[in-house]
Amino acid sequence: MKKTIVVTAAILALSSPLAVFAVDHSGHASEHKTTAAHEEVVDGVKATFSVQTMADAMKEMGMELPKGVKETHHISVTFKDAKSGKALTEGTVAIKVQNPDKSTQSKDLIGMHGHFGADFEFSKNGNYGVMCKFQLKDGKTRQAKFWYPVKSGK
Repeated sequence: MKKTIVVTAAILALSSPLAVFAVDHSGHASEHKTTAAHEEVVDGVKATFSVQTMADAMKEMGMELPKGVKETHHISVTFKDAKSGKALTEGTVAIKVQNPDKSTQSKDLIGMHGHFGADFEFSKNGNYGVMCKFQLKDGKTRQAKFWYPVKSGK
């Protein structure tokens, strides 16, 4: 019985993403200067997604893109209470991207400067399906989806 409880607890722990909280990245630019790739309100939460090339993201932070980085784009998302406009910065966020060839990439996003972000490889031309699942401090799981077109690897 004790073994069953331990195994069940381990499975549950491994099947849910780790809690991610906003992290202070002192010295980095605090505002993304990109336009929104997608915005939608899901159960009282306004989710705003930005997609930018890694080169632009690194330049914005005053850094150079390291050699050998295979990820080409940075996806970030900010959450706000739809009524009050208050930033929601605590929770877990995961993104699954469907590539034009139907293969997928999945990552947990990291909290930074009031948004969550991660880097993905968008090296082929075509439409990328971005599917986001997020659970904020209120404990409610929400989802948002959109298509992001890439032409000439940009």
